[in-house]
Amino acid sequence: MITPEMSTSINKQPTSLESGRQWNHTSQGHDNPVFDTPRSRKVSATSDHSDMGPVRKKSILHNNSSTDLGRHIGDERSKKTSVTESVHSRARFSDIEEENRSWWYSFCLKCRSKESHPSWRPSFWSKACPYPFCPTYRQFSRIVAISLIGLLAWGIVYSVIGDTAAPGGQLFQLIFLSIAAHFGGWLMTLTTLPALIGMLAVGLLFGNVGLVEFDDSFAEVTKVLREIALVIILTRAGLDLDPQALKKLKFTVLKLGVGPWLIEAAVITVMSRFLLQLPWDWSMLLGSIVAAVSPAVVVPCLFRLRRKGYGVAKGIPTLIIAVAGIDDALSVAGFGIIRSIMFSNDTLLMQILQGPICVIGGIGFGILWGAISSVAPERYDPFVVPLRIIMLLSGGLIAVMGSEVIGYSGAGPLGCVAAAFVSLCFWTKQGWEVEDNPAAIAFEIFWMIFEPILFGVTGAQVKFSELSPDVVSIGLGCLVGGIVLRICGTALLGIGCRLNLKEKFFVGIAWMSKATVQAALGPIPLSLVGTNADTTEYANKVLMVCVLSIILTAPTGATLITIFGPRLLTKTKIPHIPEGWRRSHRPSIRDISIIDEDEERTDSSIEQSNGNGIGKMTSQTKLDV
Repeated sequence: MITPEMSTSINKQPTSLESGRQWNHTSQGHDNPVFDTPRSRKVSATSDHSDMGPVRKKSILHNNSSTDLGRHIGDERSKKTSVTESVHSRARFSDIEEENRSWWYSFCLKCRSKESHPSWRPSFWSKACPYPFCPTYRQFSRIVAISLIGLLAWGIVYSVIGDTAAPGGQLFQLIFLSIAAHFGGWLMTLTTLPALIGMLAVGLLFGNVGLVEFDDSFAEVTKVLREIALVIILTRAGLDLDPQALKKLKFTVLKLGVGPWLIEAAVITVMSRFLLQLPWDWSMLLGSIVAAVSPAVVVPCLFRLRRKGYGVAKGIPTLIIAVAGIDDALSVAGFGIIRSIMFSNDTLLMQILQGPICVIGGIGFGILWGAISSVAPERYDPFVVPLRIIMLLSGGLIAVMGSEVIGYSGAGPLGCVAAAFVSLCFWTKQGWEVEDNPAAIAFEIFWMIFEPILFGVTGAQVKFSELSPDVVSIGLGCLVGGIVLRICGTALLGIGCRLNLKEKFFVGIAWMSKATVQAALGPIPLSLVGTNADTTEYANKVLMVCVLSIILTAPTGATLITIFGPRLLTKTKIPHIPEGWRRSHRPSIRDISIIDEDEERTDSSIEQSNGNGIGKMTSQTKLDV
């Protein structure tokens, strides 16, 4: 219920002297993401606005640092904030205004994040760094401490391993490449493009100018790192499949998930067979890799559109993310099955049975491991979060690596995705919130570590001197043909899915981005062919097309989503605020929810929804207290 004091606060309008400009309660004000709100008015249940004058509206992904154990183990007991949540709560999160700032200003602000605790500095620091954009002493000392820790860690590794960790050694080159790739990805984020583009570019540069050169003795290490990165990718894909969203859109997701994937895989297979002169088995292998969609490129762009209210009325962002996860699972499972048949020495009958055995075995392992993870550890265990994370990670690793040992490599990746999804289904029934899953937060942290390693090593394996201009041009033609036909196929298969023609084309454009799966699977055939000249040439062509797909589609897809999103999608005047606010800093695709809402609403309905929203937030605040 709204009290009279709340009504007075809501209806009170700031004057031009108080805010510098008048408040205009119109649809234009709601569409403006930076409009001023009345004083003393909270925009969300987690907002903590000051009473001193008007303030800027918070992003819908603004996070609250408070947390409770109930969302982790299903009860109402309190607990201290976890390490990951503590780190994320202190991190600076960009708002919508920063999208319009110049790159150099954003670059300078990277060192000017707001500190949550009082700081100390020596007396000489104000003289040493008197300029406005100089880092604080806390930031400087933190960098010094991290650098010293890294130097000491390298010294310990060098003392144990020896020349491999020395400058010029294989391990030293890997660490140097990973750090440089991380920095290159950070620079790329200043342009609002995905960080993986900068990481891949650093790998291409270092590998072709001679700064990094991995020999055969280090191939096994890079293979293991690539498999770990693949497990993290697949586990995140399984945890990002919202069970309720899939249940509501099951037919649409399956139709738009499998159909366009098959179209693009078939087009790439046929074109690479006749244009790149690849055998049919290598062509199918390439088609299964390239047809995957990268959520790492799509999700940040969808968040920007989601904040502005585009496409949320029909659940288009949720549909795009769900299909991306399904496509990744299909690509990895198809790649594993085809690879098992290609590099198997079994009889013809066993090669024919490889596919069904891998599918049944992978899904069966995923269901079994997901069910075990729901009962062990016990859900009220104080250490339930780390134990579940380790269970999920170890299960994915044994599925991927163990399936290669027994000769059914296609079962492992499918089992990894299935185990993550089944575990999520059980955990949500036991009290974990779908929109705030601590296991997904942990695997995002794992991905932050392995992303520069994966893309840096993948880029370093591409040698421009060994490439043929014909292969590059033909590979680009194959990619463009597959993307165009996939977009057209999506528009045709989208008939009867409540989407208009513009929305169908936008969904097809969003699914053109490639990155993570291509970087993880592209180099694998090259590590399996041995010394045979013909198969080595085929593997090099596969790797080159995979790298071209990342370079071509990742920045292009991100740009097209940003440009055509406001033009092809219908805007809801007030973006829907999910009831389950995320408490951590990590934005999740589960903040993008399917809602039953009209695409446009009148001013009277807006006022009514504002009142209902205040009432709900008041009730929620009382419950939290």
